[in-house]
Parts: sequence; C-alpha cells; structure tokens
Amino acid sequence: MLRLTEIRLPLDHAPEAISAAILQRLGVPATDLIHFTIHKRSYDARKSSAIILTYIIDVDVKNEAQLLAKFVGDAHVKSTPDMAYKFVTHSPEGLTERPIIVGFGPCGILAALVLAQMGFKPIVLERGKAVRERTKDTWGLWRKNVLNPESNVQFGEGGAGTFSDGKLYSQIKDPKHLGRKVLDEFVKAGAPEEILFINKPHVGTFKLVTMVETIRQTIESLGGEIRFQQRVVDLEIDNGQVRGVMLASGEVLRSNHIIVALGHSARDSFAMLHERGVFMEAKPFSVGFRIEHPQGLIDRCRFGQFAGHPLLGAADYKLVHHAKNGRSVYSFCMCPGGTVVAATSEPNRVVTNGMSQYSRNERNANAGIVVEISPQDYPDSSALGGIAFQRFWESRAFELGGGTYAAPAQLVGDFLARRPSTQVGSVEPSYKPAVNWCDLSTCLPDYVIEAVREALPAFDKKIKGFAMNDAVLTGVETRTSSPLRITRNEFCQSLNVKGLFPAGEGAGYAGGILSAGVDGIKVAEAVALSMVNPHSS
Repeated sequence: MLRLTEIRLPLDHAPEAISAAILQRLGVPATDLIHFTIHKRSYDARKSSAIILTYIIDVDVKNEAQLLAKFVGDAHVKSTPDMAYKFVTHSPEGLTERPIIVGFGPCGILAALVLAQMGFKPIVLERGKAVRERTKDTWGLWRKNVLNPESNVQFGEGGAGTFSDGKLYSQIKDPKHLGRKVLDEFVKAGAPEEILFINKPHVGTFKLVTMVETIRQTIESLGGEIRFQQRVVDLEIDNGQVRGVMLASGEVLRSNHIIVALGHSARDSFAMLHERGVFMEAKPFSVGFRIEHPQGLIDRCRFGQFAGHPLLGAADYKLVHHAKNGRSVYSFCMCPGGTVVAATSEPNRVVTNGMSQYSRNERNANAGIVVEISPQDYPDSSALGGIAFQRFWESRAFELGGGTYAAPAQLVGDFLARRPSTQVGSVEPSYKPAVNWCDLSTCLPDYVIEAVREALPAFDKKIKGFAMNDAVLTGVETRTSSPLRITRNEFCQSLNVKGLFPAGEGAGYAGGILSAGVDGIKVAEAVALSMVNPHSS
C-alpha cells in the first residue's frame, strides 16, 4: 500500500472529497483506486475562520510499483510501513522461572500482557486494589476527606493514568511502532476504534476502568498472575544480581528478572531501592497550579464559529512562556471539559491533577500551569532530593487549604494583583472535596510564583481571556513527572543490579499512558530475551 500525507480538506468536506483528493494527488483514474483507510486525522486551527482537516491515508491502488517510482523523492507519497507487532521470542519449553513485575499501571500492564503473550507467565505485584475497589477509595477522598494511602489516584490497578484525561498520544520516537501495539490492545479491550486514527486520542476514566479489567483477564487467561494489595518492601540482591522480592507480609518471591514499574509517586519504594544501592539520580520536573476556565471560552478562542463542531470536540491548548528569571512556564496535561482532582497519596498533603471523561462535557477546561525546576533547586543533592522538595510544598498546600484536604485556591485577577481571594467568581472550581480561598504567593517558591505571574498575561495574548479575573488557580501540581531516574543500560537493566529492569514513568523513562505502555513493551522484550539467553545481556 501507499501512504499519502498532508491531504488537506475543509472541515465540512463531503465524504467523497477524500477519494477525489487521493486521485488528484496520485494522478490516476478512479478505476485504479482499490481501497483506502485513514491512518491519521488531525486539524489545523491556526485560522479559526478556515479550519482544515489534515489526513494521512493508506491507499491500495493498481500499479503501485510504478507510482512509487513516479513519486521518488516526494515526502508525501511513500510505501506504507509494516506496523504489525512481531514478538521478539517465545518462552522455551520447561522454563520454570517466572518474571516479576512490580506495579500494574500502564507500563506494568503492557509489560505483563506482552510477556504473557510470549508464554512467560509473569507475576504482577500491585500495592493497591483492583480498579473498581480503588475507585471507591478514591471517591472516599473526594467526597468524605478520607485518604487511603495504599489505594488512591496514584496507587492501584491502572496506575495514575486511570484518573486522568486518558490521553493516548506522545511525542516519543517510536521506530518499531510499539505505540500501535498499545492502541491495538486498547481497542481489543473496548476502547473506541477512533483512537487508531484521530490525532489526539483519549478515552477518559470510565472507559479506562473497563479496559484495564479486560486486559487483566487476558493476562490471567494466558497464565499470568496479578496479586493486589501486595506491597514490595525489599529486594534480595546477591553479588550484584537480583534474586527476589520481599512483600510487606514477609513472603519472599524468587526471580532473577524483576521489572520495577512503580509510577512517579512510589516514594517509599524509591527510598528502599536507594537504600539497597540501586543506582539512581535526581532529574528535573515541574511544579505549579491547575488553572480553570469556562470550556466555552477556550472553544471560541480556538475554533471561532466552529466551536462545538462534532469533529473538533472540546478545544485544547498548548502554551509556553520563557520568563525573565530564566524559568520556562508551560501548560501541562490540559483536560478539556474536565475536572481538577485531589491526587495525593500521602496523609496531610495536597496534590492536584486533571481528569476528563470520554465525553469531555464538563463546564470547565483545566490544565497545569507549571514551571521547570532542576536538581539545583532541591533541598539536598541526593537522588531523593526532588521527593523532599515535593513533600515540602504539598504539606504547605495542605496547610493553606485548611488542613482538611481542601485545596488552596485563588482567582487569577487576585493572584496578579497580589491580593488574597475571599470568594468564588463566575468560574466554579471543580476540585473536590473543596477549595479554600487564600493567597497562593506562599504556596510555591518565589521564582515559580514570579514566573507564573509573568506568564499568565503573555498567555492571554494567545488565548483572549486566559488571564480573566475569575479564572481559578488551584494548588499544587507537583507530580508532573518522576523527580528521579533509575538509570538503565542498553539492555534495559539497572546499571549496577543485573536482572532489575527499571521501567515507565517512575523510573524516568516515560510520561503519560502511551509512552509508559511503549516502555513496558520495550522492557518486556528485554526481559524475554534475557530469560531465553541469559548470556546475551
């Protein structure tokens, strides 16, 4: 097949316009076109008065070889790449060792699935609960101010991505098309087929819950085992080789191949690995606030007269500002038609995140407005310095929120005018259990506050109304990514502990559901090859 890129058509084009554009691009008669499929559809809204749909299309056509020769050097007409997933190996007969996976978020799920599909029968240890039980515990914080430190937005089946916008896109390099494998498995598990071709696919929390359960059942049907409420408290390491894990119950499980897919909030697990001498290093991440606007305002600014168009859905945005103090400020994890959620995993701390359902039909748009920080900003130079930084400001947010898991909040107009807020304006905050109106200027370091104050008016020039007086800032956003990296070698193993495979977002190798899933596949392949031929790694 041929892959045609940059097929541009008006937003409300007729269905037959796609085939007409294909024929025009290739210069062939209609009788030569056998079939076509849409590989990717995106939109160009730089001119809101004339929004354009842009397609990448795979075409089955007569005389393909001649056409390829005709379009040699044309970047927009190429042979369609083979995107089918191919297993790197399969479990040999008689293999008794079973790989262990610690964590059952997107990375652990895909690692377990691929290992199970290759016949390795992984054992998954997840400290939290199964996804539906976990959902009840999460609502317990949002509705009743009751935090379960082992079952919340961060911990449990599906990982932190379960309570998010469910974004399924990434900017990672993916030469082996592993992202396609992730999306294909999600569709098999019940995700809408449109995630295979729309430019910025998402599924939302409710759909993710059922998808995760379906994939779990598939893993189990292939001989894998998922054990919930199983917290790993220690590693057994013998002369630089991992030999097993110890659970909080005292049980020890033996394996020479252990994937640690912890997620970015497993702070006690990071500390344990650090104590055991596993090499890790501090890395940059970002902190800031959640900002909320009426979704209609964002739709009108981005789409003009086409706001509400069914092919466009709720509008998103991506903003960056380089502040005078040298800090970069940017929008993070933008959730159209969503809510701001309580995302702490530790008592007496407040953390925010954003979440949307598939419909994205809530009244507000929200996004993180965050500022880059580096290990030089942390209170100490150890690999765990970023965690200490996070904890300090999360505790401060808990204090400013009133000590009840309410979040500190301020109207944008008051934040810019350097005065505390005392009551809600026209934008109703969505954070539950509640917000406490205050002055956010002591909620984060001065250099973060200064950079955000400078960025908001600059963002208003790009999206009119962004700095509106009644927009809501809610603190704090501190879990943008892992504050450390558990560094690994070319075989995806720890630099100094053989058989230990750091993976996913917590290890510093992913950021979001899709990239975490891709990394899970990559690490699963490394584990499988190591188990089949231990001397190759």
